[in-house]
Amino acid sequence: MNPIALSIVIIYLGIMLYIGWYSSKKIESNEDFMVAGRRLGPIMMAGTLAATEVGGGSSLGVVEKAYGEWGMSSIWYVLAMGVTFVILSFVAPKLRNSLVKTVPEYFRRRYGEAPGFITAIIMILPLIGLTAIQFIASAVVLSVMTGISYKTAVVIVAIIVTIYSVLGGLWSVTLTDFIQMFLIVGGMMLVVPFALNSAGGWSNVVSTLPAEKLSLTEGIGWKTIISLIVMYTASFAVGQEAVQRYYAAKDEKAAVKGSLIAAGVYLVFAFIPAILGLITFSMVQNGTIDATNIMTNGARYALPTLAVHTMPPVLVGLLFAGLISATMSSADSDLLGAGSIFANDIYKIYINKDADDKKVLRVTQYVMVVIGILSMIVALTNTNSIINVLMFSFTLRAGGAFFPYILGHYWKKASWIGTISSLLVGSIAVVLVEKNIVSFFGLDPIFPGLLFSLIVFVLFSTLYPNKSDSTELSSE
Repeated sequence: MNPIALSIVIIYLGIMLYIGWYSSKKIESNEDFMVAGRRLGPIMMAGTLAATEVGGGSSLGVVEKAYGEWGMSSIWYVLAMGVTFVILSFVAPKLRNSLVKTVPEYFRRRYGEAPGFITAIIMILPLIGLTAIQFIASAVVLSVMTGISYKTAVVIVAIIVTIYSVLGGLWSVTLTDFIQMFLIVGGMMLVVPFALNSAGGWSNVVSTLPAEKLSLTEGIGWKTIISLIVMYTASFAVGQEAVQRYYAAKDEKAAVKGSLIAAGVYLVFAFIPAILGLITFSMVQNGTIDATNIMTNGARYALPTLAVHTMPPVLVGLLFAGLISATMSSADSDLLGAGSIFANDIYKIYINKDADDKKVLRVTQYVMVVIGILSMIVALTNTNSIINVLMFSFTLRAGGAFFPYILGHYWKKASWIGTISSLLVGSIAVVLVEKNIVSFFGLDPIFPGLLFSLIVFVLFSTLYPNKSDSTELSSE
């Protein structure tokens, strides 16, 4: 690999570590670490919110799908996220004004300790998988770029992300995300003109593509599009890595504006990786790019291969920094989410009730290191598709928690027994359908999960309503 491109990426990684150290100087309390002192304005919130969900699936994964069976319709993997953040802007004030630090804390203070504990377990497990997926995507870039083995790249990525995340908490994550968002969008946009020039222009690309690959819906299908919107809405609404940003907004107006700005970023970004996937497919078809590396290692290598063949070293370095940014900006949020939940909702509640603020902060950091190691191990042994694993992780946590969390802000009767039933039934339904133990009219697992969780939640909350007849949270 050209030393100029490699140097750019090394400098970028060094800057991320510096930001982690710098942010650590601003941490005075656990609230600073977990929710950045609740001082994020709309621009900073939008940057970190957008960067958090634009990860390996939204960059390398979309290029892979566009190169493969989805074609141009792969834009919906990202567009659906934009739709989701428009939807969440309507509940953003409620999320911000709950003044909690984690989703399980809300469940505990709204419904009781048992729902809080179950939610904590349901939330932590997918975060390990989500972190691992981002490690995988980052390692793909490093391995293609430097020629080092995939496993060595996984270890390097895991160490760097864990260090800067542990040092500065959400302050560090927000600052790095803000920089990373510019690198993600800018780096991938830079590839387009060079790739088009190498491919002989857009008209030449189109001439080599089957008509169905240019359709905005045919490859992915409306069923999957609707499933993505439902899945993202349910999952982001209860996902610690996403709602932690709403908790950190300085006020409810900042939460709403940040959500809408993030949606706009997704609208712009969605087309970039899809177009790059189509260009790569075209160049392979006409022999401009040797498909050996792609065929041997899988289509997830399509974008790095395209960049190496079409761009000058400086821009290759910027792109690779952007790609690593995309995945690292998601991994750091997943790490922070897992550590926050364990320390705030398991350690503080069940292991050491007398732990002071400083002790809880330290436990959060220790757990983040452990999660980083576990995720690294998962990444070293993973062989599944990036997007498929992401889908299951999102669906698992959303199946039972979505309705108790959202409706709990509005419905006074929402109760302990209704929530417990929803958590258990929804999660079990997701697993049963995902593992093909049962079938539900051929629909994705999120649909039976949400349906059955809603039925039992409303039924048991109506039969055994909340005795306080209020949506107010109890004090800690």
